[in-house]
Amino acid sequence: MRDFDVRSALMHKLTAEFSADPSTKIVEEMSVWSGTVRIDVAVINGQLCGYELKSDRDTLDRLPLQAELYSRAFDRVELVVGRRHAKAAVKLVPKWWGITLASNGDQVVVLSPQRIAKKNPNLDAYAVAQFLWKEEALAVLESFDLAKGWRSKRIDEIHRRAASEISIDLLSAKVREALKQRQGWLGQKVCYVG
Repeated sequence: MRDFDVRSALMHKLTAEFSADPSTKIVEEMSVWSGTVRIDVAVINGQLCGYELKSDRDTLDRLPLQAELYSRAFDRVELVVGRRHAKAAVKLVPKWWGITLASNGDQVVVLSPQRIAKKNPNLDAYAVAQFLWKEEALAVLESFDLAKGWRSKRIDEIHRRAASEISIDLLSAKVREALKQRQGWLGQKVCYVG
């Protein structure tokens, strides 16, 4: 079972699940932490959910760092893992992460939920702000009348201002809104399901 097979099964499941919701956007290989890492699939609607895939052909070497980073920025995260790594992978992710087992069925990959993802108990406002490109971050500041004198600042300073001046709930909502409206995802595959 390859990553491609697991990804295809997950994308089929997600597009079917959200097909009636025009506010949902699904992005493959979405940048996290200002582009330093990418999560395999992100679903953006009333929350920001990440899906990390570990097929039987993958290794778990990067999973601890990925778990740390994704746990700062996503409302919910789900690990979709092949049988080969399932037991070890569960020990490497927080207990609030969802776990879905990917296994070979009759010519398709079967996805079986093992643990339902819970709401992230420790969102990091700065990590959430880092999803925004500079113009998006400035627009968020502007919406709270916080942009005056900040247009010439570096993006990390703008992210820090947004994180420190806007409540995490409002900032998260503004980030989701900006991500759903974003055009030109730098080559990332975006699926509009509604």
